[in-house]
Amino acid sequence: MNYRDFLQKVIYRIINPLIRLMIRLHITPNIVTLLGFVGNVVALWLFLKAAQLMNAQPADAYCLIGWGGGIILFAGLFDMMDGRLARMGQMASTFGALWDSTLDRYSELVTLFGICLVFLLAGPEWFWMGVVTFAALVGSIMVSYVRARAEGLDIECKVGLMQRPERVVVTAVVAIISGFADSLWPLAVGMMVIAVLANITAFWRVAHCYKVLKERDGKQD
Repeated sequence: MNYRDFLQKVIYRIINPLIRLMIRLHITPNIVTLLGFVGNVVALWLFLKAAQLMNAQPADAYCLIGWGGGIILFAGLFDMMDGRLARMGQMASTFGALWDSTLDRYSELVTLFGICLVFLLAGPEWFWMGVVTFAALVGSIMVSYVRARAEGLDIECKVGLMQRPERVVVTAVVAIISGFADSLWPLAVGMMVIAVLANITAFWRVAHCYKVLKERDGKQD
């Protein structure tokens, strides 16, 4: 059992009572997915306010960044609960899978956009970290895009180091640390890690698909 499966089992054991309550209250997975997205929009708002205050009131700005990270982490729980609710409540649907994937992409776009603005408005010395954050955003989207295209070709494509759960945790944790440390450096390090590993993961998945398709084409010949 790898670390992701172990953590998933631990989290499921914690949230299962809440999932059963949701089933009794007739709460659907699509509603849970939407609530998770709303949480990420709140995090975006906090990052935007932090960006505006970074030069005038830095202490308040760092506090908002920390809270933004905490909300991203909290919203990430909804990302686990919707799938668990769909399975336990036998409410899985094709549209639900589409809805979940779509709002996941929007969630990453809005939160990383907010962090990008924090760096761009923090002063000229942080300009390049804004660029790095944009690279992290591109890598994050491409990881998911390659998997979606692969699944459209009937290829299972879950390889790589920086999948969505890892990206969410890294983003949330470094934002929280930045809030406590009154420094953008923890956030900067996190964005560099995501920028490098997410883009490596995207190309790793392309290489994986190339190998599978080449073997498949060889068998057809």
